[in-house]
Amino acid sequence: MHRLAVFASGSGTNFEAIVQACEQGVLNARVVLMVCDKPGARVVERAAAHGVETFVFSPKAYGSKADFEREIVALLDAAGVELVCLAGYMRIVGDTLLEAYGGRIINVHPSLLPAFRGAHAIEQALDYGVKVFGVTIHRVDATLDGGPIVAQRAFEYYGRDLAELEAMVHATEYPLYVETIGKILNDK
Repeated sequence: MHRLAVFASGSGTNFEAIVQACEQGVLNARVVLMVCDKPGARVVERAAAHGVETFVFSPKAYGSKADFEREIVALLDAAGVELVCLAGYMRIVGDTLLEAYGGRIINVHPSLLPAFRGAHAIEQALDYGVKVFGVTIHRVDATLDGGPIVAQRAFEYYGRDLAELEAMVHATEYPLYVETIGKILNDK
């Protein structure tokens, strides 16, 4: 059985989708570690409800990004993690983590990259007036929302309601992320 780590900063809905896929046998994997940089985030409760080990930290408690990333790498290594899945982790991955797990870190992004990079991609796309929205899964490198694209899924939307559009993005990203994780693990 493959061993996954999920990094998240917020409510953890993608974390939940991945854990449920593991528990239901959709993925031949288990989430063995959840990393969160926001103490008190809802994802911490979700991890506890599923019995997933957590590492919750406050970046300001460390002298540098390299300091907390060294601790994360040690935990990933100890847990035998094969694939790191960023799921709403609102922090740029640094050199320390990339040197240890480069090529084994993927991210889900709520736009059709390379368009609309960054934290507010859905709002940017809606404001721009696009009619084809989507989700991208990509391997993480040192660039913001860069790295090789692994999978994308698009859908049309002609409305102007942000909440409705966000719901459509989530309905697209949850299954796409799970499918993509499965493909990556099966390709090993």
